Amino acid sequence: MAQRPAEQLHVPVLLERCLDLMAPALGADDAVAVDATMGMGGHSEALLRRFPRLRLVAVDRDPQAHALAAPRLAPFGDRFRPVHTTYDRIPEALAAHGFDHADAVLFDLGVSSLQLDERERGFAYSFDAPLDMRMDSTAPVTARDVVNDYSEAELRRILRDWGEERFATRIARAIVERRALTPLRTTGELVEVVRAAVPVGAQHRKGHPAKQTFQALRIEVNEELDVLRRAVPAALGAVPVGGRVVAMSYHSLEDRIVKQAFARGASSTAPKGFPVELDEHKPTLRVLTRGTETPTPREIDENPRAASARLRAVERTRPTIPPTAQNTQRYTA
Repeated sequence: MAQRPAEQLHVPVLLERCLDLMAPALGADDAVAVDATMGMGGHSEALLRRFPRLRLVAVDRDPQAHALAAPRLAPFGDRFRPVHTTYDRIPEALAAHGFDHADAVLFDLGVSSLQLDERERGFAYSFDAPLDMRMDSTAPVTARDVVNDYSEAELRRILRDWGEERFATRIARAIVERRALTPLRTTGELVEVVRAAVPVGAQHRKGHPAKQTFQALRIEVNEELDVLRRAVPAALGAVPVGGRVVAMSYHSLEDRIVKQAFARGASSTAPKGFPVELDEHKPTLRVLTRGTETPTPREIDENPRAASARLRAVERTRPTIPPTAQNTQRYTA
């Protein structure tokens, strides 16, 4: 069966709100934006349509996403600049197209609808498929490698830390016992192991009993949180004064990383009790959202996967002063 066009496969989350938050930074004729998580191109297309002179660098690690988004975004010609890389490499992606900054950066984090819906990629626990879970199909490590090669202690750690799984110890032990008989090869086999390990009374308290296990494995395989910890500072460092960074996350671990990075930039660094706040201590960011913003009931009806989305945004208010420059200012005033 022929593959449907990308615009029929995915409904962008909080689309208009994201565009509105980015708009004040994208009014200039030479504006540059980064869609750090292009996916099937929904946010990218909307940005290019709303801002007719915008040049967009669209980043994604998934070759299949590039293949699907390319026809959708081809009508925009060289205003659309795709880059196959991870989103912690925003400066390199910009430099590859001759840009030294971005006026706005957008993150739509987590696993994409494309990845969830392509059964053979093994992201979903709702149907049987090979244990893969790679966002970049050229990457060397799969979920099958993790479940069959990691020690019980390593499995317990990632289930606890990445999946926030209450029964991490029981599930890790069950995986090790099962693989001693025969290697785990499919998502269905893994679901069976998890179901047997989790007490019946607790199996549906947070949805599917394997939900958190699959989240943990996906994060481990793709090093998602490590990449995100590097990506948010990279995005903040890429925008000038007046530039904006908008981020949507879908679980607490992602949101915590975004929240903490934004909060650091929005806080004074003046020592406690310091009588005067020097310029070098003033916040470099202004928070644009009160807490997190969430989708409307209508958006959730149209796209149930949007229900867990949490939106945060900031604007750069002053440049970051390098430590050497701070010292120079302090002693040459």
